[in-house]
Amino acid sequence: MKQYLKRYAQNFDYPLFFTVLLLSLFGLVMIYSSSMMVAIVHKEQAPDYFYQKQLINLAVASLGFVAAAFFPYKHYANKNIMLLLTIVLIVLFTWVKVAGNGAEEVGSQSWISVPGLGNFQPSEYAKLFIILYFAAAFYRKSQKYTFEKLQPTEIFYPIFLWILVVAGVAFETDLGAVIILCGIAVSVVAASGIPFKTFWKFFGVLGAFGTAILGMLWLFKGELLKGNRKGRIESYFNPFEFENGVGHQVVNSYYAIGGGGLEGRGLGQSIQKLGYLPEPQTDFIMAIVMEELGVWGVLIVLGGLGFIVYKGFSIALRTKDPLARMIAAGIASWIAWQSFINLGGVTGLIPLTGVTLPFISYGGTSIILLSLAMGILINVSMFEKVERRKSQT
Repeated sequence: MKQYLKRYAQNFDYPLFFTVLLLSLFGLVMIYSSSMMVAIVHKEQAPDYFYQKQLINLAVASLGFVAAAFFPYKHYANKNIMLLLTIVLIVLFTWVKVAGNGAEEVGSQSWISVPGLGNFQPSEYAKLFIILYFAAAFYRKSQKYTFEKLQPTEIFYPIFLWILVVAGVAFETDLGAVIILCGIAVSVVAASGIPFKTFWKFFGVLGAFGTAILGMLWLFKGELLKGNRKGRIESYFNPFEFENGVGHQVVNSYYAIGGGGLEGRGLGQSIQKLGYLPEPQTDFIMAIVMEELGVWGVLIVLGGLGFIVYKGFSIALRTKDPLARMIAAGIASWIAWQSFINLGGVTGLIPLTGVTLPFISYGGTSIILLSLAMGILINVSMFEKVERRKSQT
């Protein structure tokens, strides 16, 4: 154990760790700044209500990070661990379907109440689950077959499970998470090392199942595309036409971004957080960052997130272990897709989907699962460094 800790300290990925730490602390400051009015007016709590809750979330996330960072990533390919992760997923999705909440508040039954811990969002767990399950499943297949001879029917179970997860998330209905899950699945499979021809076979099977899902969604479009979700699509093309309704958030996000300019109004000086921009501490926290800190705030966030994505993909490209490569690529694509969808919604580039900004937005489930993912990535990075040094000696 002592030798393991010594080797771990020597190969620890300090740049990645401090980037995650910086973003989390920066997010904590912005949560305090953006949520004061919401805490006082809507929650009838002290101004630091959300700040204090996020501190607790970060404390729990830190424990998860440490545990994941010290747990050897190779164990995720173990059948028993794969089964345990799958059982947890089934329990969470059954729970949210039977006793979930959120439908009345935001039109999406996406959360479950965990006694003593608050709300938990299963779709966040699903993102990490798909990365680990797909990586483990394809890794185990690579140990049995050569990928050149691998047929789509031989990976039926991972695809089928992915379909069930995507369908479950779609009917919650968290459409932003659906896009992220699709991007993660493709990234993990692309990083598995399968030949281009075999990849397209897999992609064809995935596309066939995806078409079936789209058909189901079309049949239930009256249920899925109603209220806020339908309004978000309509307001995407001309938000100012719906300024007093469903376009309210996007329009006030524009005002925040425009009001900040290059230098920003100053930390704590946002106008849009004073009741104009609903829930500014979650999906639209980047608009407050732009308004208060201007281009400098944007550079901190984009620079930090970009570095994490770069590190993830660079680790995937360097390592010779297919399991490590798939896990690193999956985590990097998760951060990339989620950041793009959030920032795209805030700036009006794409329709709103209710996706949080990694490490910056308020949310317990998000920061805990992201911290677990970062711990796993750092563990992969450590073993990749050890592997590289062995090859050089």
